[in-house]
Amino acid sequence: MLEPYRTLDLTDEKGIFCGKILADLGAEVIQLERPDGNPARSIPPFLKDTAGPGKGIFWLAFSAGKKSITLNLETGAGRDIFKRLAGTADFVIESFRPGYLESLGLGYKALTKTNPRLTMASITPFGQTGPYKDYKGGDLVASAMGGMVYCTGEPDRAPVRISIDQAYCQASLHAAVGLLLGLHNRTVTGQGQHVDVSMQASMVRTLHTQLPHWEYSRHITQRSGVWRSRGGVSTREIWPCKGGFVDWMFLGGAAGTQQMQNMVKWMGNEGMAGSLSTEVQNWATLDLTRVSPEKVRSWEKIIGDFFLMHTKEELYEEALKRRIPLTPLNDIADVAKDEQLATRDFWVDIDQAESGTSLRYPGSFFLSSEEKCTPKVRRRAPLIGEHNAEIYTGELGLSQEELNSLRRQGVI
Repeated sequence: MLEPYRTLDLTDEKGIFCGKILADLGAEVIQLERPDGNPARSIPPFLKDTAGPGKGIFWLAFSAGKKSITLNLETGAGRDIFKRLAGTADFVIESFRPGYLESLGLGYKALTKTNPRLTMASITPFGQTGPYKDYKGGDLVASAMGGMVYCTGEPDRAPVRISIDQAYCQASLHAAVGLLLGLHNRTVTGQGQHVDVSMQASMVRTLHTQLPHWEYSRHITQRSGVWRSRGGVSTREIWPCKGGFVDWMFLGGAAGTQQMQNMVKWMGNEGMAGSLSTEVQNWATLDLTRVSPEKVRSWEKIIGDFFLMHTKEELYEEALKRRIPLTPLNDIADVAKDEQLATRDFWVDIDQAESGTSLRYPGSFFLSSEEKCTPKVRRRAPLIGEHNAEIYTGELGLSQEELNSLRRQGVI
């Protein structure tokens, strides 16, 4: 889909996923690294528990499909080389502090003087403008100030972060969308754009699921953990079972009558319905917001004991037959062997030649009726400067002697 287009990727962990998205869509993505490598290479955990640049699973995951060249932008020769490369590029992605590239003469306005069709995405904690633009911040800071951390964790304890770097991924995704919109605009105007992405703002955009609860119940959603709060009454939503967890929730009144009757009938067949066998008869008139917490807890004890007698696979299969909305909570092992994903050829095995192993990558995030337009992981993550010769010698025409001289000067 993006085969004709070239991307220069200057990002660290804050925006590295953006280049991965473009690479999966077919663009040539060149990761420009410092001569000692991108710091993101050393983010743990490590492949086979062996620390070292390029062995971090974060790097292996988010740099697959890219090329790598080394270049020191702090040197005059490095800046000259970058300007030459920028003249051949369609996109530049960067995650430096605001104003850094401008201080080197490599800002968006400077680059578009010679390549007006260039579109640049800048990914920073708070964006290029505003009172916080110069503040530093990582994933936790952006997630917290974007409101997401407040929504996670148990209601009676402090908020917690989500383990995977959500702000980095969200900002990278938004940057990729911005770049593609800039590309579309270029087909009309012939001019590129500067896409300014704030990690904080990207996280705010994830809060859209919190808004409907007010529209439905006029209740401000609180952190719930494994619970769902309705009108001040909390009911369990995540349930332990044999070997895992399932998601099932109480629904009162007419909307929940059929599924609750089906659930109680199932439990009754196994002699575990308890008091629910009679209480479910009046379920259509039940208002859960008016049920005492003690009564809710007694129901949860009955249902919870029933779930603990079955595996999540058993619960899911039987719930499907009985038309009961119940979902197993898959762990990573479950996802890896999921037959639905396997049927769609979602997983791709990529050889890691230097380590003598193969890694399984998530593949297409959508399928296209045209095979060439389906995203795919095309190659493993690159070694440091693996494509120096291809770009510097094969494309820019530098001799081996010039390369050696640039290496001695710390340029590449």
